[in-house]
Amino acid sequence: MARSVRAWLVRSLGVLALVGAPSTLSAQAPANAKVWYLKKPSPETQTRKTSAERGVNPCDTPDPGFGRYQAWKRIPGNAQMLVPRASPLSASGEFDVMFHFHGHEPARKEWVQSMTRPVFVAQTLGIGSGPYETTYKDPGGFERLVKNVEQELSTEVRKAKARRIGLSAWSAGYGAVQEILRQSAWRDRIDTVVLLDGMHAGYYGDGLNEAQLEPFVRFAKKAASDKALMIVSHSSIIPPGYASTTETANFLIDALGGRPQRAKARPSDPMGLDLLERFDKGGFHVRGYAGGSELDHCAHLGLYRDILKVHVHPRWSATRAKRR
Repeated sequence: MARSVRAWLVRSLGVLALVGAPSTLSAQAPANAKVWYLKKPSPETQTRKTSAERGVNPCDTPDPGFGRYQAWKRIPGNAQMLVPRASPLSASGEFDVMFHFHGHEPARKEWVQSMTRPVFVAQTLGIGSGPYETTYKDPGGFERLVKNVEQELSTEVRKAKARRIGLSAWSAGYGAVQEILRQSAWRDRIDTVVLLDGMHAGYYGDGLNEAQLEPFVRFAKKAASDKALMIVSHSSIIPPGYASTTETANFLIDALGGRPQRAKARPSDPMGLDLLERFDKGGFHVRGYAGGSELDHCAHLGLYRDILKVHVHPRWSATRAKRR
């Protein structure tokens, strides 16, 4: 990997630290944990494919440009957004919008190959989940960001208003989603949540720090009852001293009374990922993959394109059709 690319990854994504530890770790891993979801990924899952074997470097993918979108536009709140070349506003001024946290450039590469109408707003705030949690602990933090987007899209003829709101995050960006979902004013308005290899928690006593995961459990139950959409992916990376995305994803599945089902790797999975297991209940979906390396962590951003095509686009398009 070129030195400039690696430096950008360290600065903007935190890849070399893999996921960035949660800001509030409580304890080391339980020594004699017997709960099934605390089981670490097995040695067989710790595969490390090279870029050559994958056919692409997941941390430095080819740039498809901006597709049907205009170039990035900076907006107040340390964020930037992609606006479709065709107006995203309905006759009444409504629009759909996805807020993505962490890794704005690689996420943009996937977004423009899948979506045409919704607005895309992205933030990369640094390494680790702490900056995201701090920014959005303030109940007014996300409200200001939404209003900034609405103001940027408003015209002399129509006042823009967000309709469908989605939250997506890769890696440490889950900290923003976690805090936004804690707030009743927003969790009831959020339609879609996508977490790409980036839901972590500390340990507490003989289990996970459930207080950290409570917002995700609540939304998972909402999605499982078909009142929302939630998609979670996890690698098999084993981080030091805090819960892996495998453990936290399985914790959500357990909260819904389920167990993941074994699955076969598919040629269609992007960037050399190998599917291991899955779980589906209503609008709640989990996909678990092998891989314990930096490249595997980056490869989960490659899932974003298919998630948008298969799940988000049809859901949001159907909603627009109903409201016409």
